[in-house]
Amino acid sequence: MSDFTELKCEACRAGAPAATSEERARFLQEHPEWTVIDLDGVPQLRRTFNFANFVAALDFTNKVGALAEAEDHHPALLTEWGKSTVTWWTHKIKDLHLNDLIAASKTDAIYAGSSDW
Repeated sequence: MSDFTELKCEACRAGAPAATSEERARFLQEHPEWTVIDLDGVPQLRRTFNFANFVAALDFTNKVGALAEAEDHHPALLTEWGKSTVTWWTHKIKDLHLNDLIAASKTDAIYAGSSDW
């Protein structure tokens, strides 16, 4: 499989297959800052990104929002002074889908791609 950032999210339907254990393991190896959390029995990918101030955190959050719209896949976003927490999971299957790995990888690319933080 190619790099997750080179893939595009696909429309997901109820009953779609969850990301495989191999895909999850590969993602976590390549992106060790992300953690899998369990919220009410639903696995989710979460990472907190740190910034110098609120303005930078909000700018990043808006860029992740634009990514979410472009991919038609939407995370939970929490913006606070100096940090932004991003949580990806697929609501329709109540699990992690390949879309979540793709979107989280692209989130990392947004963070790595700016010198403004």
